Amino acid sequence: MGNKPLEKSVGYQSTNTYETLNEFTKETKNVWIVFHGMGYLSKYFLKYFDELNPVENYIIAPQAPSKYYMNNSFKHVGASWLTKENTKTEINNNLSYLDAILENEAIFPTHNLIIFGYSQGVSMVTRWVAQRKIKCNHLVLYAGGIPDELNENDFAHLSTTSRITIIIGDKDQYITEERLSLEREKSRVIFKGRANEHIFDGGHIVKKELINNLIQ
Repeated sequence: MGNKPLEKSVGYQSTNTYETLNEFTKETKNVWIVFHGMGYLSKYFLKYFDELNPVENYIIAPQAPSKYYMNNSFKHVGASWLTKENTKTEINNNLSYLDAILENEAIFPTHNLIIFGYSQGVSMVTRWVAQRKIKCNHLVLYAGGIPDELNENDFAHLSTTSRITIIIGDKDQYITEERLSLEREKSRVIFKGRANEHIFDGGHIVKKELINNLIQ
């Protein structure tokens, strides 16, 4: 009878890509950092932001590191931010990657910073904002859930003028009435009633018109 397997860990340097849309110039007013959902690649997720004014809006789309083939045809590639396996380690790896993007882009505090998470991207974006004390002008949580380990103290660094928007489709197959009730209560406690909820007619999809309305 053999010994049980022993899990070990090792640190190493890793490189990951990210995508941007439009140019970052002195005319830029809004800087977006947008987190895609599971199954997306950042370069395709950017299509939802291509109707924003290209002169005034600069969009940064981080790329979830875990890529996989979507089906047995082995043609379409998707990506995931996290799974239940080694979640804490993966969160820390992702946070280091996001820190590197922020440093590389050298965003000025004078810009209107909009941080946007969709679906699984909500779980990553909220952890990043909370753990790294990221200050933003607008935090948008679209069709996703806030991780259970986060609380109101994790977002106390946000300015009282920071906008918080939660967007949910009324036919979203992943958000049952029970889950919606739980998420609403979680949001009420964490954001102290400051979050503005928008329910739209539709399922688990991204609607460009909703994105366009965020800066109006």
